[in-house]
Amino acid sequence: MKTETIVILSNREIDKMRKAGQLAAQLLNHLEPMVKPGISTLEINDEAERWTQAHGAKSAPLNYKGYPKSICTSVNEVICHGIPSAKQILKEGDIINIDVTPIVDGYHGDTSKTFFVGTPSPKAKKLVEVTQECLMRGIAEVKPDARIGDIGAAIQEYAEGEGFSVVRDFVGHGVSNIFHTAPEIPHFGTRGKGKRLRPGMVFTIEPMINEGTWEVEVQSDKWTALTRDRKLSAQFEHTVVVTEDGVEILTLP
Repeated sequence: MKTETIVILSNREIDKMRKAGQLAAQLLNHLEPMVKPGISTLEINDEAERWTQAHGAKSAPLNYKGYPKSICTSVNEVICHGIPSAKQILKEGDIINIDVTPIVDGYHGDTSKTFFVGTPSPKAKKLVEVTQECLMRGIAEVKPDARIGDIGAAIQEYAEGEGFSVVRDFVGHGVSNIFHTAPEIPHFGTRGKGKRLRPGMVFTIEPMINEGTWEVEVQSDKWTALTRDRKLSAQFEHTVVVTEDGVEILTLP
């Protein structure tokens, strides 16, 4: 369960979040060269776990509410929470979202990125580019006294204007020494609605944008979320902090 209270982090805590976020970004950069045809998602997972331990950190997803692996690897029509597997071999033209959350000194650095496996199709390329732009437009709305709804509205307006849909079932979230906490950050919504943003609030923005319908099916493993129409889905995620005059992205290398 998410806690209801929105916690304002101290400068000391934000510095810890910054260190965790930087390690998360470095982990994604480390894994990127592995993303090529013929590699299994389990190989990427195992290297992520090795690298994370080598840097004195822990993988937050591992055993979180029973999740069995260290990262999430969501390929093509998988929206999120794809479980790495030795049987899942990346193919030319696939897209894969890799979602990592190392814990550094008790604090979580949460980030994800969608990568191309080889050369993408034009539709996959456009979807991924639009999704990344959605994230940046959402982040651009973050400043003191803005509303949570402003973030979702900016994302939804752009995504739908480009002919794509925004997943409703999964949202961004507060993050600190707790993996998932208040506030929830929907990637759709209405400007001027929702809670006001205050300096020291830390949360993820992680839009999931679909080629077809926004509707979701969760598989029997209770984790893997697929597009209902089995069309492509892409996602990008950063952890951000509201500053006195705007926003800082904590998950930049």
